[in-house]
Amino acid sequence: MSDSPTEVVVGGVVLAVALGFLAYASQATGFGARSSGYPLTASFRSAEGVSVGTDVRLGGVKIGTVTGMELNPTTFRADTEISILNGLELPDDSAITIASEGLLGGSFVEIVPGGSPFNYEPGSEIEDTQSAVSLVSLLLKFVSGSSEQ
Repeated sequence: MSDSPTEVVVGGVVLAVALGFLAYASQATGFGARSSGYPLTASFRSAEGVSVGTDVRLGGVKIGTVTGMELNPTTFRADTEISILNGLELPDDSAITIASEGLLGGSFVEIVPGGSPFNYEPGSEIEDTQSAVSLVSLLLKFVSGSSEQ
């Protein structure tokens, strides 16, 4: 191992660039940031394409994230916990749905606000849910000519 000044400087620059890249990547993905928010829950028949860390959006704007998912052994539904930004009050008749960004895009959770004058309290459950639509089942129905739902 040599101790030439050039190698030490180049090594330091490489290390600084790597640390800068890691800081940028953690900030861009939201990995390092923990924004404060209040929890809500929802139960989906199918949460296909959604996992912990998935965006929760309202009007196309990110307002939270999925913070937990587990299978309910009694109902066989995907119980999901989401965190919504503090200061954003959602009417208690809002709906929650799993949407797709496009034909080949990923999934996200979308909230469709209602018109109730009352808002969800932290820890409340969103009752009006719509599960993910499976493209495979839709294509099979189209190909087979089935009109039943």
